[in-house]
Amino acid sequence: MSLDKFFGKGDSDKAQAPAETEVVPRPAPPSGETETVRKLVAELNALPQDRAVWLASFAYVLTRVAAADLDVDQRETLAMETIVQQWGGLSEAQAVLVVQIAETQSNLVGGTDDYLVTRRFRDVSTWEERTQLLHCLFAVASAAGDTISAQESHEIREISDELGFTLPELNEVRRQYADRLAALQR
Repeated sequence: MSLDKFFGKGDSDKAQAPAETEVVPRPAPPSGETETVRKLVAELNALPQDRAVWLASFAYVLTRVAAADLDVDQRETLAMETIVQQWGGLSEAQAVLVVQIAETQSNLVGGTDDYLVTRRFRDVSTWEERTQLLHCLFAVASAAGDTISAQESHEIREISDELGFTLPELNEVRRQYADRLAALQR
């Protein structure tokens, strides 16, 4: 499955210029850079459909927490890249691309798709993978300054509900990050 298709960018979404409109070509990026990006996209597109869906939804859910305070800090992006690389079994370059696609998609559709993508991850993951995702959410939330804001904590709570966790199950994981919760630091 292509990542474009997963994120809703099928052929029917491509803009078609009217015949009378002159199309001005973009300046071409350096050929080495273009070739590298094409190779990465081809590698990701070669993944089995279920794995591509898992990776795309995993990265997207991480982005929800990073964007909860309306600012995705560079440290949060780096944390997400490391997490996606580690848990997704991707190369560093592939993880960077997946996170960038997820961040862009989250910025474009945000709240509209949050619930749907999170539920999709729930459907394609195991209980252990969902539990690990919960830990990863806390890691991303605390990446920018070692403090988990109230907005980030609230977003984690919403995600945990959508993943099927009960409040006691969430609290069991949350206790491990209690020293980073802004609400408890006051």
